[in-house]
Amino acid sequence: MTTTAPRRPVRIGNASAFYGDRFSALEDLIEGGEIDVVTGDYLAELTMLILWKAARKPTGAGYARTFPRQFARVARRCAERGIKVVVNAGGLDPAGMAAHIREIIAEQGLHLRVAHIEGDDLMPRLPQLRAEYPFRNLDTGHALAEAGSEPVSANAYLGGWGIAAALTHGADVVIAPRVTDAALVVGAGAWWHGWERTDFDALAGAVAAGHIIECGPQASGGNYSNLHEITDRRFPGSPIAELAADGSFVITKHPGTGGLVSPGTVIAQLLYEVDSPIYPNPDVVARFDALTVTQDGPGRVRVAGTTGSPPPAQLKVAMNRVGGYRNTMTMVLTGLDIEEKARWTTDLLFDTLGGAEQFDAVDIQLLRYDRPDPTCFAEATAHLRITVKHRDRAPVDRAFSDAVLELAVAGYAGFHTTTPPSSATEFGVYWPTTIPATEVAHVVVHADGTREAVPHCPHTDDRWTGVIASAPEPAAAPTGSGPHTRAPLGAIAAARSGDKGGKANVGLWADTDQRWEWLRTHLSTERFRALVPEAACYEIRRYEFANLRALNFVIVGFLGEGVASCTRTDPQAKGLGEFVRAVHTDIPEILLEPVGRTGLTAAASRGHAER
Repeated sequence: MTTTAPRRPVRIGNASAFYGDRFSALEDLIEGGEIDVVTGDYLAELTMLILWKAARKPTGAGYARTFPRQFARVARRCAERGIKVVVNAGGLDPAGMAAHIREIIAEQGLHLRVAHIEGDDLMPRLPQLRAEYPFRNLDTGHALAEAGSEPVSANAYLGGWGIAAALTHGADVVIAPRVTDAALVVGAGAWWHGWERTDFDALAGAVAAGHIIECGPQASGGNYSNLHEITDRRFPGSPIAELAADGSFVITKHPGTGGLVSPGTVIAQLLYEVDSPIYPNPDVVARFDALTVTQDGPGRVRVAGTTGSPPPAQLKVAMNRVGGYRNTMTMVLTGLDIEEKARWTTDLLFDTLGGAEQFDAVDIQLLRYDRPDPTCFAEATAHLRITVKHRDRAPVDRAFSDAVLELAVAGYAGFHTTTPPSSATEFGVYWPTTIPATEVAHVVVHADGTREAVPHCPHTDDRWTGVIASAPEPAAAPTGSGPHTRAPLGAIAAARSGDKGGKANVGLWADTDQRWEWLRTHLSTERFRALVPEAACYEIRRYEFANLRALNFVIVGFLGEGVASCTRTDPQAKGLGEFVRAVHTDIPEILLEPVGRTGLTAAASRGHAER
């Protein structure tokens, strides 16, 4: 660490979780209180495909077009208050975005310096790189040559040192392309505190802070399963990380804003879209099993003790391919004989179409919403959802949806669809892979036009490259001497779920040591598989975060080839955690007793009383 006296913690607020997030969040964050740096995360794996499609249009752009309009509303206030702006809204065209932002600054007569980052885009060199590297899919192990179609985007995940270099050189606005979500905070923290490349513990803390605030209000009450803890249900305020020189930090939000910042909301976000507690990034490998999460006053949560080690020698690469075309039609089945109606309809449809084998893929889902002795129409209905995919448009275009409509008076009684006949749409396939960091030229283009090469970390550690082994399976859970009762798992456990390419993850955590010990021993991989039958045929990895009283289950392949091609009704697994909480299992009654909190205990008490 630097030997100079440490500066005060830097206040970093994040105003965007994705391309399309709350438009006013940037202005609300800047106007709502003191802030040093505002960040915005606009990119996801799917977003890169969206931006590629947008850039192909005559008037399209390869960057997040909402950000310039957002920035125009706050540029003057940023200039007056010296607030730095760091976003990855540059997408596939960071230089184009930077030029656009400079135009806005000039129109307002301001003097703000804009830098941008380059080097993530591998497409110009991909033919040469493919001759040397197989670009194996991290989830399936297949080489890119086996993919069946060519990539349309290929972007290496860069770290935060380019951002740090830009800020050190005097930039007021930094436009980044595909950097890691946490890199926005890592770069700002490294600039503010003057960290060295080997300050791994401090960098790891910044990664944890960046991971917590990257999804905006998910850290301040959004998507939080302990619903009864949220007493202020206005739109949640954007999260702020007060990042100290040693990498510890406090998560908070502006006073007077909605939502909740609590240890639970912070733990939920720490578990979001992760695999093991070992969290590799381009600048450091952070250990999420070493940190502590504690209350630090009303609306303030302190996270400390994150440890770090050198990063891997490989950078992750997000590739997107065009997988072909797809079409979905949903038929409503009502009343009796639901399964027989579904079988008959499926047979009729594919006989009309010439057989299911003419399609590259067919997905048929019978979604049961019906119940015996219904009291209203909705309780008597089910949905038959059929999706077809093909490399060419014609077989899955109107020929498919029109064939569905032909069944209207020829099939089961009560036939109707949820939509009119639809046209086929192009879908993408996500291909996660790696490349040696030495093959990627990380470059900062400063406001004065000079270019600065950003070296990769001189120290690397490949121990955590690839799949990290699951935690050992727990010993059989003791039955205990007290009575057990059948209750939803959510009576004693909170959850957060999400997607990472074709993988889904479900993080579950408890609020007391006693509940944690039961959860840890009760919820083995096989029991999880039994509780979630849809996951039964997939590889499941189980990880323990004992410091958070948490488990994380990763279901490999559950989401197919990523959100753009997934045919599930919840293609990003956002509701999977809530499903797991709703599943009943045998729980010791002593664990269902209130412990002086709302949320989990309120739900447990209510369920116990109902029994």
